[in-house]
Order: sequence, then C-alpha cells, then structure tokens
Amino acid sequence: MISYCIICGRNQQQVPHMITGVGGSICVECVEGCMDLIPATDTTNEASERKPRELKASLPRNIKATLDKYVISQEKAKKILSVAIYNHYKRINNKSEVEIQKSNILLTGPTGSGKTLLAQTLAKMLDVPFAMGDATSITESGYVGEDVEDLLIRLYRNAEGDTELAEKGIVYIDETDKIAKKLVRGEVNRDISGEGVQQGLLRMMEGALVPLNPNGKKSNINDQVALDTTNILFIFGGAFSGLEDIIFERIKVKGSMGFGKELPRKRDKDKFIMHKAVTEDFIEFGLIPEFVGRIPVIATLDALTEGDLRRILTEPKNSILKQYQELLRTEGIKLEVSKEALNEVARESMSRKSGARGLRSIIERIMSPIMFDVTRESGVYACTITKDTVMTGEPMLVYGGNYDSM
Repeated sequence: MISYCIICGRNQQQVPHMITGVGGSICVECVEGCMDLIPATDTTNEASERKPRELKASLPRNIKATLDKYVISQEKAKKILSVAIYNHYKRINNKSEVEIQKSNILLTGPTGSGKTLLAQTLAKMLDVPFAMGDATSITESGYVGEDVEDLLIRLYRNAEGDTELAEKGIVYIDETDKIAKKLVRGEVNRDISGEGVQQGLLRMMEGALVPLNPNGKKSNINDQVALDTTNILFIFGGAFSGLEDIIFERIKVKGSMGFGKELPRKRDKDKFIMHKAVTEDFIEFGLIPEFVGRIPVIATLDALTEGDLRRILTEPKNSILKQYQELLRTEGIKLEVSKEALNEVARESMSRKSGARGLRSIIERIMSPIMFDVTRESGVYACTITKDTVMTGEPMLVYGGNYDSM
C-alpha cells in the first residue's frame, strides 16, 4: 500500500523518506519545512522567570551557634556579629517604605585572635561569595598597586560572574589600621596608601554602581560590568596597636572631671580597654570621620589565652588536629595527641605571640616528618604525639594490628 503525505500529497516514491504514524504519513521535506515555522526557544523569558537567589540569615542565636563550631572564645564579638548579620540580610529583604541603612563592620583585636576566620565563616554559612584583601596592598587610584575596585573584581570572579549574587557578597579588608592617616611633620609626599585609600573606599562602602573590568584594566570597554555595592557587606579588621592608649587617656580625663565610673588600672588596660572604643578614638588614631561613620558596628576580639589555644587545637569542626587525624585515617593509621602535648603546643604558641596562627606552624613542623614516614606501607597503625614529640619530633608508633578494629 502506497503512503501519501497528509500535507503535500506526494507519495513515498516521490520523496526521500516518509514518516508513517497512526493517523497518516508525512514526508521528511514537510517535516523540515515545519521546523522552520517553529520560532526559536526564547530563553530571555525563561531567565527572567528564574527567581533570584534568596538569602536568609537565621536568628542571631543560630548564627552564633554556627560560629561556635569554628571559632573558640570571643563570645561578645560573636554576639555582636550575629545580630549585625541578621539585621543586614533583613535589610536586603526589606519590602517596607522605611529605608534601612547598611551597617558595615569593624573587627579589632590582636593578631591571630580570629578576625579573618569569623568573616570567612560568616560567608561560608550564608553561602555567599567572599573576597579578602589586605589594606596595605591597596594604593590610591592612579598609583602602581591594587585599586579598591580590584576587591570587587575578586568578589565578582568568586561569584563565577553572577552579578546578582556578587552584589550580596562579603568583602573583608584586613590590616585596616595600616591605612590610618600618617601625620608626619615636614612630610611633603602624598600618603598613597593611607587617607587616599580611605577616600577611595567611601563610595563603594555606602552603595554605588561601580564599573568593573573583570578581564583586566586594558580589556575592551564592552567587557565592563556594573556592580551595585548597596548590599555588599564590608567587614574591616585590624589590630589597632596603640588605640588602647588613646582610649585610656580619654577615660582617664573624663574620670578626673567626674565623668564615668572607676578607671581601669594600668595593668588591666590591654585586657579590657579595647571594648570601650568609640568612634572618636578611631578618628584620633588616624581614620577619617567619613570612613568611620560608614562602619557603625564595632566588635572587639580579645587576645587568646593558653586555654583558648588548647581548645582551638581540638574543638573546632575543622581544627588542625582533626584534619591530620582524617589524613592519617585514610592511610589506616590512628592519630592521638596527649594532653601534655596539647599544653606544650599552646605554651609554645603563646611565647611566639602570634595567636592561633602560631598553632598551625607548630603542628605543621611536628607532622611533616611524620606524614613522610608514617604511611600505609610502613606497617604503623597508631601514632601518638607526646610532649617529647613536640620538643624532639619523635612520635610514639605502634606497628601491626588493625586500625578499623580499634
């Protein structure tokens, strides 16, 4: 039986191929012609219907509970940060007519107290892009070095080119105390990494549409993207060494005139005084008023104690010792650390005055030779770090046996 195309009427002998179905047949040429009549898929509408990424911060109590898993101590700072983050993302999702201003954050505290870790943990918890820069590497626009816009380019790249997501990210700038104005008598050179950098940061901190060249400053102008910084959270960190003296003198003067409560003793100054910092203290330190005015939230981190350092070694979810235990576990080897060893590592880190950063370098020094020799092929199934190991580098090894049965 000869089949005929239901569209053009030609039979199967007149066309290259005929497609036959239940209700009739259609030739391949009519199929191709019908395809031309169908409009191309409009991806624009599909893209516009996609819901923007919804960012929700948990309650302040839940935010702090997450920070507790990674950051030891610093209870007051974590509470301040938790409230600030909660309010920041409520502000982003605000639909009312009341305009809520952005509250950028300043973290003060000694080296190794956890400023960077707090900022990184917040970004990871919120699942937003994160960019980190060092204020000392930023120079005023027009000079050789990194511009303030480079921080936004880094954020944009970390968002994998998703502008909307980048506009809800976090930028952390460390060593902020190093860009304080340097007032040197007789100085005629411009302070290209001080006040000029603060001025350059002002516009993007408050909220502005900043043109960026993600492919480099010499890229084609058509490659530019505009990033709205209105909802980007800026977190600044710095040790601000010497600020405690400014605070102490202010409180002492007020106390002598009948203001304030009991003055702190000089030997207690470094431990408690930084929590009393106010905007005027940072201005006297060298930050310009306009810059400080855009950072209303100030959280102070305390110097870590020997007990804090000991807890940092074992308690955080990603502690350095847990990482090494997991690495050796993949080799079928159990890693244990004695309490005396933990105390010795914490004591050595305290003597270096480098905070939690010192812990990692000490553990790396101890574990590198162990990781070189103690492998699956070595026959070792248990390795114990003792106080002597910290001092001499020689661990206690147990050969034979089965780690899985321990």
